[in-house]
This record gives sequence, C-alpha cells and structure tokens, in this order.
Amino acid sequence: MDAGRVVNLSRSRRAFLKAGSAAGAALLLGVHVPAAAQQGAAGKAAGAAPPPFEPNAFVRIGRDNTVTVVAKHVEMGQGAYTGLATLVAEELDAAWSQVRVVGAPADASRYNNLKWGPMQGTGGSSAIANSWEQLRNAGASARAMLVAAAANRWKVPADGIRVSAGVVTHASGKKATFGELAAEAASLPVPSTVAPKAAKDYVFVGKAFPRVDSLAKSNGTATFTQDLQLPGMLTAVVLHPPRFGARVKSFDAGGLKNVPGVRAVLELPTGIAVIANGFWAAKSGRDALKVEWNENRAWKGSTDALMASYRTLAAKPGKVARSEGDAAAAIAGAVTRLEASYEFPYLAHAAMEPMNCVMRLSEGRCEVWNGEQFQTADQTAVAKVVGMKPEQVSITMLYAGGSFGRRANPYSDYVTECAEIVARLAKAGTRDVPVKLVWTREDDMRRGMYRPMYLHTLRAGLDAGGAIVGWQHRIVGQSILEGTIFEQHGVKNGIDATSVEGAANLPYAIPAIAVDLHSTAEEVSVQWWRSVGSSHTAFSTEVFVDELAVAAKQDPVALRRALLAKRPRHLAALDLAAKEAGWGQPLAPGKPGEKRGRGVAVHESFGTVVAQVVEATVKPDKTFTVDRVVCAVECGLAVNPDIVRAQMEGGIGYGLSAALHGEITVRDGLVVQSNFHDYPVLRMSEMPAVDVHIVPSAGKPTGVGEPGTPVIAPALANALYAATGQRLRKLPLRFDRGAA
Repeated sequence: MDAGRVVNLSRSRRAFLKAGSAAGAALLLGVHVPAAAQQGAAGKAAGAAPPPFEPNAFVRIGRDNTVTVVAKHVEMGQGAYTGLATLVAEELDAAWSQVRVVGAPADASRYNNLKWGPMQGTGGSSAIANSWEQLRNAGASARAMLVAAAANRWKVPADGIRVSAGVVTHASGKKATFGELAAEAASLPVPSTVAPKAAKDYVFVGKAFPRVDSLAKSNGTATFTQDLQLPGMLTAVVLHPPRFGARVKSFDAGGLKNVPGVRAVLELPTGIAVIANGFWAAKSGRDALKVEWNENRAWKGSTDALMASYRTLAAKPGKVARSEGDAAAAIAGAVTRLEASYEFPYLAHAAMEPMNCVMRLSEGRCEVWNGEQFQTADQTAVAKVVGMKPEQVSITMLYAGGSFGRRANPYSDYVTECAEIVARLAKAGTRDVPVKLVWTREDDMRRGMYRPMYLHTLRAGLDAGGAIVGWQHRIVGQSILEGTIFEQHGVKNGIDATSVEGAANLPYAIPAIAVDLHSTAEEVSVQWWRSVGSSHTAFSTEVFVDELAVAAKQDPVALRRALLAKRPRHLAALDLAAKEAGWGQPLAPGKPGEKRGRGVAVHESFGTVVAQVVEATVKPDKTFTVDRVVCAVECGLAVNPDIVRAQMEGGIGYGLSAALHGEITVRDGLVVQSNFHDYPVLRMSEMPAVDVHIVPSAGKPTGVGEPGTPVIAPALANALYAATGQRLRKLPLRFDRGAA
C-alpha cells in the first residue's frame, strides 16, 4: 500500500485494505492534528523572567534564589540527581532547600560521560565517579563569582566574605542572597581555576540528606515517560514477530474497523505499528490484526539445545583473556584437583516502567521525551531515521522507572521504532503530532534484550598444604559488544571485555591463572544487565573458591584473606562483613527439621568492592529462606551514605530476584515467559533483613548502582551448601535441579 494513502473513517466505514509486505506500507485512519499540538506542548508564558546566572553548563542560579543543578545522568531510582546536587551544593555553600535538579539536554559537547569519551549517557555505575571533580568545580566556580560580585558591590576584599546556606555575608554586616547577586555575577569572567573544599570542611558530602526526588515521587508529581501527556498526542504499540529473525510477510487490518479510536496502521522494519487515541485503543487494534510472518530466517531453537552446544564448546580451548604461569601444568601436578561447571540463563531486565518514549517530528526538528539513558546513541539513531542532523534532535530527559541497563541500548531499538512511526506519518502528510510509543511488559519480555546465557567451567589444583597452585576458567556465551558502537573499544583480540570482567581480573593471589573465552553468535537479542559480566563471573569464581576451601579444609573467610593479602580494599570489605555478621560464631538453630547455614562472597565491580555474608534456612521439603544479609562496601568516599545503603539494599534485592527466580527460556524459537506471573520478581515477603556497612575511606567515590547485585547469589549458594552439604551450580537456585 502506498505510504501516503489516507482513509478517513469519520466519513467512511469501508473495509480496510489488505496490506502486503512492501517497505513503508501505511494505512492512515483520519489522523487529526489539533492546533495546540502544532504550536507546541506547553506554550510560553508572557513576560518571561530575567535569565538566570549560568556560569557553566551545570549550574543555574535564578533571581528567585533557586539553584538549579543540570544533571547529565538520568535518575532511574539510583539517586543520581541527589548525588550530583550534593556535589554542587557543597562547593557552592547553598542551602539544601534552594536546590533543584533538571535533566540535561542531549549535548555530548557539554554533558559527555567522562569515562566514555565523547559520548553522553548513564551506565557502568559512573554517575558520581565521573562527576566528582567536574561538578565540585562547577559549584566552586559559581561560588567564586558570587563572592566577587559581592566584593565589587560592597567595595571590600573578597577574602573577608563568607558564604553559608545560600547567603553571602561580610563582617561589616552586609549580606545578600545568591539571587540578589546573580545579575552582577553573570557579568564577571569565569575563573580559570578554583580550589575545592578540604574534606574537613564538608557540610553535605559524607552526610545523609533527603533525596531531591522523594517528594515528587511520593505525591505523584514526578513525570515519567508513561505519565507524559501532550496536547493531541497519539499512542502507538507494535506487534513484533514471535520468533527472532522473522519478518512481516503480509497483514490484514480489516478487524480494526470495529475498534474505536484507531488512527493508523504502519508496517515497520520491526513489525506492525497501530496508532490510536490512547493505549487501550492501540492495544485493542493490535489484537485485531491478522499477520502472516515470513519465517524463512527465523530461529527455531531452544535454550536447552544452546546450553548443550555450549557444553561441547567448553571442551575446547577458547581465546585467551588472561595467562599467568602454566596453569595446566600446575593443575596436572597438584595433589588435589577440582573442577566444576556453572550455568546461567538468559535474564530479562523487567523494569517496572516498560520501554516507552514520546516523539514529535516537525519541519527541521525532532523532539524526544524519554527516561533517557543513552543520549548520544539515541540522538544519532533518531537523526538517521528521520533524515536530520543529530543536533536537530532534541531530547528531554525524564525520570525513568528503572532500567538495569535496558534503556542504555546500543541499538536504540524502541527509540528508533518510535522515530520510524513519526517519520512515516510525516511522509504521509501528518507532522507535528506527538506520538507515545509503549511497549507492554509482554513486548519487552518476549522480544526485548536479555542478559546473555553463559556456561563457565573451572579447574584448579591444590598442593599438599591446601594452597591453590593453578586456576583455569573457561567462559562460553554471547558477546554484547560485537556489532555495536562499543566494539572498537570493548573487544580486543576477539575478547569481549564484558564477558570476562570479574574473571580475567580475579584478585586472588594464585601463581598460575588461565582464563579463556568462546564468544558465540546467536539470534537471541542481548545487551548488558545490571552489573554486566560480574552478574555471572562473581558467582562462578566465588562458589568455586568456596569449593576449594572445603577441599583444603580451610575456613572460607580465612582462605580468602590469605589470597587477598595484597588487596587492602578487598580485605577491608571482607573483614567488616565477617565481623558484623559474627562469622565463626554458631548460628541460632532453626525449627525441627530445618538446617541453617552461613555463606560469604566478595567481589569487585565498577571500582567498588562488596562483601556479603548470607544466613539461610533450608526446610525439610528443600525450600529455603534468605534470613539475613550483612553487606560491607568499599566505594571510596560515600557522598551520601544513605543512598549508598539504599543502593546496596536495592542491588541485593535485584540480584536475589535473579538468584531465586530469574530465567528466560526459549522453546521452538518462542520465549516462554511474558510477565511477572511466569517471570517473577522478588516479593516483599522474600526480602531478607539487610545490614549495610560502609568501609571508611578518603578515596575518590566509585560506583554503587551495580556492585551490590553480583555478590548475593554466590553468598547465598555458599550458605545453602553450609546448611546441606549440597552444591547448587545452576541459576536460579533450586535443590530439585541439582548441580550443573
């Protein structure tokens, strides 16, 4: 069907035409463009306020005395807005009550992630770590200019001026607020260098202050993408092929004539989009579609068959990721030899707010509203689809209802899908209409992006004294970087760094270590998942270390301490967790027939070391409960200790959810799971008591959004072994599955 054809159903109830598989086919159903939508969503108030004082890209001080921090990192529940605001407020000497936070626009020239180079985005637990100096300098520069403005106004030396809680004062009794000095400060040059505060003078950093987003999220005024309503906005949903690799062959939209509110049907490269006045009308229209899929290239395999092929592959050497000494010879000559295999399923991200975005295409401009995690990639991808330059694509960053890596998509999948919709509507003559694309949870669960499935095989040898003399680790699984914009920097000599992180950099002092990798190519779509490679490497390494401790007849904490003698941060976290958990003291007994155990694990990811001790109870029917988790974190200086604790608690809950329940399975090319009823997430009743302890440190802050997640599963598995003597090497953990 010609993409420009319009069928106005308000005047005709004629049957819909059958649409073939021609690229760009579209069936437009009387799209009406309200004047308000053409003029813009919000409009502009008359009599605009004087411009704020903006000494740099991150700080704005209004004449009303508000301090606005421009956050380049998305707030998706991890506390980034609060942490970034803390850094500015500290150096500015603002009052916490006057601080506001807004999301930065898409502009990598000003808001790039310093850990990623010329790219803007949030990920890798990098928000505070890469903004630590940048935002303190931003606040300090603004403060220096306010002080200079006061000194000029009062004709006094700048070194006699104090700033506290948003008020600039002089010993003479003169004082002024930031807002009162803003205009004069704006006329002054920005200092080339500033001296941030000494730690002893901190007012905010290192202390718990209320989150800047708590009130809005409590009273419902916070705007997530799903909340956004623009005048004249339409809603789109897409019917995707049920199998990976399938495409649309033909579709019949005749059933949609009885669905009120449906406005258009479009064939996209990814499926069939139904556009309507609201979500329910769009979904009902999608349900009425009849589609024939071209499955000539569709994958019809299964996860069981894939894992079997991984086991075959694991019998052969892979590409070398680390080689120190002769591990094979050391193991061959060892007094005691152990080997084990660990299996990890595909995992969904299962964000509470499923994937969505809002887009409006106008002449020479494309506007995007999104819980935006990856500005540079999405801006570039949208520009390519709509035929514009990246700078013509503006992105308004909203709150995101979770992500766990899903919204930092290297393929910009759901964002480009929305771009395809507005581009094709525009080609058919309909511009300036905002469109909200909504993926249901079923959409994302069945045809989204997954943490790859992995198989790990490990071998090690012990000498007569129980010391580990050799360690071999082989990993089999899909690469998440190959074929993406990150391949050039993240894949070297065939090794995807994310597949082996936590294994290739194993911190234990073992004389001979070998790590190799088989990167497979599958049809299943994959990308990073909270804690990325550590989500599987922490489990295999920490459970295997426990197995070696048993074979060596050593205490698991004592063995780790000996192997980490030259790793002070690991030791500090391990010792603190063990102390606070009462390691070495007997556990309180359970009820008759119950067995209780305590397990430990320690792991570094994203520059942060986390140790956890788990207490678990196994019941006579082999079900179990996780009773208590003691967590110690070494994350450098804790900018806001309360948020650090919250992130450890949240990471433990997320990791425990995967350890107990998480598993995406595929049969005959079809993903089995679809929503929380068959891909359950952790229930409140399953959440253990969690005690978080922060290792005191004067070091630069490191990440906390992800490092709490990978440690919980191995600590739990080790606790279950301590209780029962049975090793569980497959995730999710269930006694009826046994070992790998």
